[in-house]
Amino acid sequence: MSGLARPLAVAAVVALALTGCSTTSPVDAIQIDRAQGTEENISSLTDVIRRNPNDPEGYNVRGAAYGRSGQFRRALDDFNRAIQLRPSFYQAYANRALIHRSMGSAAEAANDYNRALQINPRYDVAYIGRGNIYRQAGRMDEAMNDFNRAINLETTDPRAYHNRGLIKQLRGQHAQAIEDFSTSISLAPNSPEPYNGRGISYVALNDDDNAFTDFNRAIELNQRIAESWANQALIYERRGDKARAKRSYARAAQLDPKYRPAIDGLARVR
Repeated sequence: MSGLARPLAVAAVVALALTGCSTTSPVDAIQIDRAQGTEENISSLTDVIRRNPNDPEGYNVRGAAYGRSGQFRRALDDFNRAIQLRPSFYQAYANRALIHRSMGSAAEAANDYNRALQINPRYDVAYIGRGNIYRQAGRMDEAMNDFNRAINLETTDPRAYHNRGLIKQLRGQHAQAIEDFSTSISLAPNSPEPYNGRGISYVALNDDDNAFTDFNRAIELNQRIAESWANQALIYERRGDKARAKRSYARAAQLDPKYRPAIDGLARVR
């Protein structure tokens, strides 16, 4: 790609794309799936609870279904009940933490992750969840420690590698970030986020071919993520193909009208 136009300095391009990578589609946010909250599904879980009203597992399962369907208040009620019935239920603490985080209560989420780890210091899910709270709060050293701890526990959760890759990326350690994103992809090959992350580090290393492949794969996996389209547009822009860049930036802006990289990109290629 050395002969193709690069209208932006690499540092500016990477900074632009990193902004999107670290703010869209958090890898441990609840993915809302309204099907999880269908009357039939919730009704069947409620029947289980009626038959076993003192079993905390039933409340934990229904709480997770409520959470995935976006019914956060009901999810909290179920996790509270599960914890009341079993105070050592560390998985329920971690599930409740995710609900708190999705509702914007990061401090309460961190407290729940701390409690889960007090009960089970080897619970990788809680390290990953707490680490992402630290990362988004800018407490990168603490976040890195938590992701490293989960990985040292031999976690198979792709979020640990993805989130650690984001920190390495921000620190300019792009070769190491690519390794982490690649591991995340191997654990969750149908998730678009690590493809976007790895693509950004390829951009930083001026490897536009691999970056373009990754951004295109992210789009194939989910065509409704603004970041993926803006990243694809970035490569078109670096190649001097303003027409295609404009179309991709426009698609990103259509998906998320407030997505700054798409808005700024459109302004540049018009």
